[in-house]
Amino acid sequence: MKNLSQYLCMAVCIAAGPVLSGCPVQSGSPVAGETRTFDGIEFQWCPPGTFVMGTNIYETGRHGDEWPRAVTLTKGFWLSKYEITQAQWEEVMGANPSQFVGANNPVEYITWEDVRQFLVYLNYTKSTVTYRLPTEAEWEYACRAGTYTRYYWGDDPGDVEANNYAWHGLNSSGQHHPVGEKLPNDWGLYDMSGNVWEWCQDWYDADFYLSDSLEPVTDPQGPETGTQRVIRGGDWGQVVTQCRSGNRNYEGPNTIHPALGFRLLREAD
Repeated sequence: MKNLSQYLCMAVCIAAGPVLSGCPVQSGSPVAGETRTFDGIEFQWCPPGTFVMGTNIYETGRHGDEWPRAVTLTKGFWLSKYEITQAQWEEVMGANPSQFVGANNPVEYITWEDVRQFLVYLNYTKSTVTYRLPTEAEWEYACRAGTYTRYYWGDDPGDVEANNYAWHGLNSSGQHHPVGEKLPNDWGLYDMSGNVWEWCQDWYDADFYLSDSLEPVTDPQGPETGTQRVIRGGDWGQVVTQCRSGNRNYEGPNTIHPALGFRLLREAD
């Protein structure tokens, strides 16, 4: 395992923002946090880069499956500015399964398998691009947006700033809220913390963070098989520490819950 001085050096070097060496920005290329609309959905650009995935060993509230390691993402991607709403889901699927109904609220009460069907229908009608769920690494990279603090708004040791950025168990009045009502992260993404948990593409893999070597990895996809799918971001009923950028959680792919939704990734052209 890397010693503490090596870890701190890695964190200091990368925490300032994504490392874009080997990924030159061409004229006309999107910049981090740029907004574009595709198929009626707003997306934010997340550039390729390297970051520290996982959490500081001294971070308050951290769990045992959050060991830090350097992760490189070789391709940039577009991530939906907001959690997918009930109106957007219904436009594709023809019905709204949500328990707390609101056209501009995040869709919920959907399984990972339901989301897979949504993606099949969406990609069938939009054949020139690929829409999918983000991998766990892509999700955390986008959430952090160049930061390496407990939350994307800072360490916030007393959780006093959380109300400005996230719907959580102490301010939500027992349900989710319309997307985009809180402040965004530095790449213009809203509700990456709180509101509803967000399904990711990967099977859950605790060993990814528990490896003794903690060697850097490139474009991780998670294990080929498993029993639980990764969910990220915390929700409206959770304590604030569950909304930390590095917090990991998981559910079975057929789980439904009124605090479980998703965000859409659009691969770059």
